[in-house]
Amino acid sequence: MKHITLENKTDFEQLYLCYYPKLVRFTREYVISVEDAENIVQDVFLVLWEQKDSLMYVQDVPSFLFRLTKNKCVDFLRHKIMSAEKNQCLRDTQIREYEYRLRSMEQFEDNRFEEEEVSKLIHNAIQSLPEKCKEIFLLSRFEGMSHQEIARKYNISQSTVNNQISVAMKKLKEQLRKYLSDNIF
Repeated sequence: MKHITLENKTDFEQLYLCYYPKLVRFTREYVISVEDAENIVQDVFLVLWEQKDSLMYVQDVPSFLFRLTKNKCVDFLRHKIMSAEKNQCLRDTQIREYEYRLRSMEQFEDNRFEEEEVSKLIHNAIQSLPEKCKEIFLLSRFEGMSHQEIARKYNISQSTVNNQISVAMKKLKEQLRKYLSDNIF
């Protein structure tokens, strides 16, 4: 079967039956997977069938089939290498992205948002106090004035200053307790 002439379907079938198993064994040595080897050899025979009219010039059929199979294997392996490199590049990129996100999460300050939220909550609680109570509390806690100085400034007793600060503290604790119980879990 040196000279190829595929004048009819029977000639092609004989060629297929004779060389298919040999070509699959040959291909499997290079592409490893039996399924990939069978697919490559199927492609070889498909090319052979599609170009049957131009094959009358082929002198050595086995050589031609093995060369065609070898070229298909080379194409297959190049494609696999390129895919693997692309996948590795994607994996490397994904790994770098995960590492970046991990560093970002490690540096993330959980307390920053909680502090801002608590500050806002305290501010709102202070703003909700009655006007005189709020003024007394702010002078005591933020201006550093003593109870006696505040009492003199407003011309009220020191016990009234104490009561107003107690009312303010009670409201603040209620607001914070509610916040803490809502955000524990």
